Amino acid sequence: MERTLNLFDRFDKLDTKINKWLVANSINILRFSMGIIFLGFGVLKFFSGISPIEVLATRTTSVLTLGFFTGHKAMLFVATLETIIGLCFLTGMFLRVGVWLLAVQMIGAMSPLFLYPAELFSGPMHAPTLAAQYIIKDIILIAAGMVIASTWTGARIIAKPQSLRSTLTRRVPGIYQDVTTVPYA
Repeated sequence: MERTLNLFDRFDKLDTKINKWLVANSINILRFSMGIIFLGFGVLKFFSGISPIEVLATRTTSVLTLGFFTGHKAMLFVATLETIIGLCFLTGMFLRVGVWLLAVQMIGAMSPLFLYPAELFSGPMHAPTLAAQYIIKDIILIAAGMVIASTWTGARIIAKPQSLRSTLTRRVPGIYQDVTTVPYA
């Protein structure tokens, strides 16, 4: 029994070290990962016929820009937007601008779900098509963008290590804010 307890305590120390590392590095890793994704997918869209979402993105951009961008120009617009977002996230420069551009891009990326629902949910029992699944997964990019945006004004994750055993039966904690330090509360 003592050996099992010792092993559990050792794992608990490892778990705490990993948590401290995650607190120190996860936001930057998230930002960098999103930068790679947006830069990669943005660059693909510069080349006609490579992006699997090209036809849908072109139609959607044409509708959302009221015909200002059509055809290949629509795809170049989306490609440029995504590339700029990717560069902002990768470098950390103009990050606030990059997150705002991400918000605009995500509105455009999610809008086919509302513009073309019959086309995107045409499977048996209205199951989403592959294109719809491609769009729906962007929800995670929106959430990741929100996490990155939360650091604009210097907000940071703070490690408050607790033993693994003490957290096993509790729910995941929410975000707590000390209202005494917030000037607008």
